[in-house]
Amino acid sequence: MKGSTKLILLHPPSLPRHGGPTTAPHRIYLLLFASLFTFLFIFSLITITKTPIPTTTTTITTTASTTTSPLPKPIFDALLHYASLSNPNATDSLSATEIKSIAAVLRRIPNPNFLIFGLTHETLLWHSLNLNGHTVFVDESAYLVSKLEEKHPEIEAYDIQFTTKVRELHSLINHTRDQIRNECRPVQNLLFSDCKLGINDFPNYIYEVGWDVILVDGPRGYFAAAPGRMAAIYTAGVFARSKRGGEKTHVFVHDFDREVERVCSEEFLCMENLVEVKDSLGHFAVERMEADRFEFCSNSSSSSSSWVDD
Repeated sequence: MKGSTKLILLHPPSLPRHGGPTTAPHRIYLLLFASLFTFLFIFSLITITKTPIPTTTTTITTTASTTTSPLPKPIFDALLHYASLSNPNATDSLSATEIKSIAAVLRRIPNPNFLIFGLTHETLLWHSLNLNGHTVFVDESAYLVSKLEEKHPEIEAYDIQFTTKVRELHSLINHTRDQIRNECRPVQNLLFSDCKLGINDFPNYIYEVGWDVILVDGPRGYFAAAPGRMAAIYTAGVFARSKRGGEKTHVFVHDFDREVERVCSEEFLCMENLVEVKDSLGHFAVERMEADRFEFCSNSSSSSSSWVDD
């Protein structure tokens, strides 16, 4: 019997499959690298966020402090000089003497609060002379105010509707005297007043400002139907007496030789406060008053009482 034949099969050694265990270390390294990169990226963001950004606060503060210094005297004098030379024959302009009278007060008071009734030939001059102070213009013409804002947006100006008429002078004086203890008292916030001569449609903050200088050079007052300056002069008188602190308020009234300007100045600014008259400019220095006072002038019998209607 023949013996059975046996076959011996030899298997080659097993080769590692693609993507097998031997690639695991590469994946681990890649994962570690990605994690480290992510960590460093997040850490850098946090560091940048917490690092203070350099600012120019010191520079800004220094600049702000220097801009509050008065206008240099040579510039101040040059502006006055050229203003006095320009338009010398205009009847509606201030004379050189009148301009210098107002400028002398602006020079004495550091950066004053300056309120001006009327947009005039001198508007840019007043804004420049009080460059580092607070200057506000008020005018009856919305058109003129809008044109000024268009050309000079840095200037603060408001249009106000005046409801009075020059021909109503005497009746308005009588009304104010009748209401001297009520709506037309000398010390009050005119924002809440119903006095016929009180201007109560300024922006609200205007009533909180302590005005150092007030110039009444508007509205128009040279014909019977014109608004006249009765309300402007009365309001100036109340602002001066309601001032919460500081020095006296200097009130200048242009065209002081006209009846309305003279009579209302005597009534609400008072001759005892008259400093001087230069050409047709009256200069008054009005002191603040206690709220329990109910007369504008110490001498309550006004010099204008002789013409007041019954």
